[in-house]
Amino acid sequence: MKTIFVMISFCLLAFAPVCGQTKAKPFLESEMIFPLEHWHNHASAIVEAPNGDLLVCWFHGSGERQADDVIVEGARKKKGAKQWSPRFTMADTPGYPDTNCTMFVDPQGRLWLMWPTIMANLWESALMKYKIASRWTGDGAPKWDVQEVLHVTPGQEFVDGVNKAMDQLENTNAQSSEYPRENLQAYIARMRKMAADKLTRRIGWMTRAHPFVVDNKRLIVPLYSDGFSISLMAITDDWGRTWHTSTPLVGGGNIQPSIVRKKDGTLYTLMRDNGPAPKRLHQSESKDNGETWSPVTDSEHPNPGAGAEIISLRNDHWALIYNDLERGRHSLAVAISDDEGKTWKWKRHLELDASGAEAGSFHYPSLIQAKDGTLHATYSYFVNKKEVSLDKDGKPMRKTIKHAHFNEEWVMEGDRK
Repeated sequence: MKTIFVMISFCLLAFAPVCGQTKAKPFLESEMIFPLEHWHNHASAIVEAPNGDLLVCWFHGSGERQADDVIVEGARKKKGAKQWSPRFTMADTPGYPDTNCTMFVDPQGRLWLMWPTIMANLWESALMKYKIASRWTGDGAPKWDVQEVLHVTPGQEFVDGVNKAMDQLENTNAQSSEYPRENLQAYIARMRKMAADKLTRRIGWMTRAHPFVVDNKRLIVPLYSDGFSISLMAITDDWGRTWHTSTPLVGGGNIQPSIVRKKDGTLYTLMRDNGPAPKRLHQSESKDNGETWSPVTDSEHPNPGAGAEIISLRNDHWALIYNDLERGRHSLAVAISDDEGKTWKWKRHLELDASGAEAGSFHYPSLIQAKDGTLHATYSYFVNKKEVSLDKDGKPMRKTIKHAHFNEEWVMEGDRK
């Protein structure tokens, strides 16, 4: 009897975390990373360091591609800290705008920063760059070991992919309303000409969402072009020594891809809608680890022409952060799927401002799951115009980057009335 009692006691202790597991209490904590200011602060990305610290980057300056003072900034929040560190410079090419940055941590624990430098104040002139740091905890900016240009080199498969998509568009007798600002035939001719030009197809590519690592071996960097208004994957199997590209993802203005992986190995991407109405996040799949992609189609998710990010959680749920409407960026939501995107049973808003023309703007989100299972998001936070105060020079202090820390339970609880 004593032996049986000991065995039962051992089992109860061993399996207490499972048997006695209770649902976590829903929570949301959020704060501005730095005070509101008149400077343009936009397009953030967040990562977690191996020691539990958080690191965020974004671009900062007097504008975007047209402003040569734009730099990539960063800030840290040390594990357990209540406040973010002072800001520091992550990347600065003097005399050029450094814009849409992203980061990720590779299987070796190194930090990668990726961003485009805009060579001639046009998105089409973007030149992709990246830095790698093996020492990046502590204070201030990471200590960079590597800085390289990411040479995006689409070949004949890119030309063939664009031409095939244009053939399909032509053969379906698509109406010119699909491209309301130009004649359909002129659009098709322009796309063919751009794809055939070696320089045009090699520049203008930019990052937005987190890069994606497949089986700790392959790095896929989701890219997009505002010139082509399509997406492309840059792929390396040797951590940057050599790169190649996927077939192009060509649809009705599909840009800024974000990647998630299904349990059967299929890669799935959602992309911003840069085309005409109806506005929906675009989608595509790859069965060969990102080399080729299925035809681009509309998903069920509304999209006003703004970035979104989708990630897979450790319990196999998917989380999507996005502006959940067709017009405006005043509503930012997180949705959860427990069946790999077939349905999205839960949704809750991080931000919602229904005040009309004066509404705030909450957009370009970045999303990660931390080691403790909770979720961290950052996003561009532009307050309601009625709430704006002026700085000492009379300029409106309206923009910052916001951080939100929450859990799945908070999302599943739904919006409170």
